[in-house]
Amino acid sequence: MTVRHLVIESLETPDGGRCVDIFRRDDGTFGFEAYRRDVEDPRGWFPIGRHGGQPYPTEIEAREAAARQITWLT
Repeated sequence: MTVRHLVIESLETPDGGRCVDIFRRDDGTFGFEAYRRDVEDPRGWFPIGRHGGQPYPTEIEAREAAARQITWLT
């Protein structure tokens, strides 16, 4: 079974090299994941945080956890 995520918001660094997606899962829980992108690599974004597996009951809790764990968000 494939787990699907609906991205609510994607927050990017000013230089476009990193982002964090805040998402909702099909089961109604929320989460976030951090990504990086190298301009010289055309393959796109790569997950770097391994945060996506942690479920949060609310979007607010996912956003608060992301702010605590992703230093450039604050």
